[in-house]
Amino acid sequence: MKKILFFATTLAMLAAMSSCKSSHESAYRRAYNNAKAQEAAIVNQTEGTTVVTVDESDVVETPVTTQPVTVQRVEANPAAQDMTGVRTINGNVEVVNGDALKAFSVVVGSFQNQANAEGACNELRAAGYSARVIRTNETINGFTGWYRVIASSFDSKASAVQSRDELIGKYKGAWVLYRK
Repeated sequence: MKKILFFATTLAMLAAMSSCKSSHESAYRRAYNNAKAQEAAIVNQTEGTTVVTVDESDVVETPVTTQPVTVQRVEANPAAQDMTGVRTINGNVEVVNGDALKAFSVVVGSFQNQANAEGACNELRAAGYSARVIRTNETINGFTGWYRVIASSFDSKASAVQSRDELIGKYKGAWVLYRK
């Protein structure tokens, strides 16, 4: 008796669920299609197109005409130029030997020992460069306080890059430093 009652209850529940599911699903589908049609009508009205609704699921649109956009690049200041290939040093930088730094400098050597940096600086000066030595408080490979040898310093990046390209034959690791 319990088996028959359980079977009948299960059958009745399945019938009730399957009939509700299809009617709710179609109601949801209709609401979704109506919302999409309204959304398309609003979007197309703002773009200047006309929408004609033929059926709940069929929407006909007229093509949208667009005009080309021109983009003009404006640089606010010269320091906002392309900084590709340029490094900066975070922290304190102190000129130990030589003239003050300009915006862009060509670094040709980095030393932990000031005497070695001074030797490289003197070699560059003998070759006609306005070399200088700076001390930084950077920590690299566990050592803090590096002496950088600068061969030349410029106001423009282009001049510094040109100088670096000339020096890179003799100083393979030459790079451009930017000081704010």
